[in-house]
Amino acid sequence: MAVAEIKTTTPPTGFAEFWFYFSRNKGAVIGLAIFLIILVLAIFAPIVTPHSPSIQNRDVLLLPPALATGGQWTYLLGTDAVGRDILSRLIYGARFSLFIGLVVVTISVISGVLVGLIAGYFRGRTDTIIMRVMDIILAFPSLLLALVLVAVLGPGLVNAMIAISLVNLPHFVRLTRAAVMSERTKDYVIASRVAGAGTMRLMFLTILPNCLAPLIVQATLAFSAAILDAAALGFLGMGAQPPTPEWGTMLAEAREFIQRAWWVVTFPGLAILITVLAINLMGDGLRDALDPKLKRS
Repeated sequence: MAVAEIKTTTPPTGFAEFWFYFSRNKGAVIGLAIFLIILVLAIFAPIVTPHSPSIQNRDVLLLPPALATGGQWTYLLGTDAVGRDILSRLIYGARFSLFIGLVVVTISVISGVLVGLIAGYFRGRTDTIIMRVMDIILAFPSLLLALVLVAVLGPGLVNAMIAISLVNLPHFVRLTRAAVMSERTKDYVIASRVAGAGTMRLMFLTILPNCLAPLIVQATLAFSAAILDAAALGFLGMGAQPPTPEWGTMLAEAREFIQRAWWVVTFPGLAILITVLAINLMGDGLRDALDPKLKRS
C-alpha cells in the first residue's frame, strides 16, 4: 500500500512577505536604492569627500563643474563664492538633512502617538479638547507656522527641528486617533479587557501594534516633508546658519550668483529634489506592502 507523500511548505516570514509586496513597486525599490546611497555617503562623509566642506580656496572662486569649460577635476561639481567644494558640502549636507528628518519624525511620532492614543481611547471631553487644539494648528499654513515658531524661539537648527515637529504633530494625532477608534471596539480588545487587562496594557500592547501600518507610511512622508521644511527655513535664514553645509542654507548663500554661476544653485536644489523623491517613492512602496486592502488587490 503506497503511502502518499505530503509536501509541507514553510509559510513565508514577515520580512519575506513584506519584501514581496514592496519589491512589486519598482519605483519604491529605486527610491530605496537611492536613499541607501545617500545614507552611506552621509555616514562616511569624512572618508568619501575630496575636500573639507569649510576650507576656502581663494584661487578657485566660483569655479565651474569639471565637465564645463574652465572646470577642474579636483572640484567635480565646482566651487561656491568663497572657494568651497560644492560636492563635499552636498555630502555633508546630507548628514544634516537626514538628521533633521530623523529627529523631527521621532519627536512627531512619539508625541503624536501618545496624544492620539489618549484621544482615541478615552474619548469624551479629553478627545474634544485635543482635537480642537490639533484643528487650530492645522488651520495655519505649515511653513508659516514654522516660521512664526522659529521667530519666537530664535533662528537655529535645533529650534527649526522643534518647530517642524510641532507642525507635523496633528497628522500623527489624527491618524492614531482614527486607528484607535477603529480597533478599540473589536473582539480581541474586548476579550483582553474582560480577561483583566489594564488600561495601559490595552493601549500600548493590545491596540497600538495593530495601528502601526498607517503610522509607518505617514512617518516616511513626514520624513521627506521635514527635509523640505528645514531647507525652506534654511533658505529664509531661520534654520541652520552659515557656514553650516545645509542644503537650504547653501541655496540662500547662492541666490545672488544664480545668473552667472548656475551650479551653486542647481546642485543643492537637485540634492533636495532627489532625496525627497526617493523617500516619497519608498513611502508608496511601504503603503503597498503594509495595506491589507492593496495586498488583496
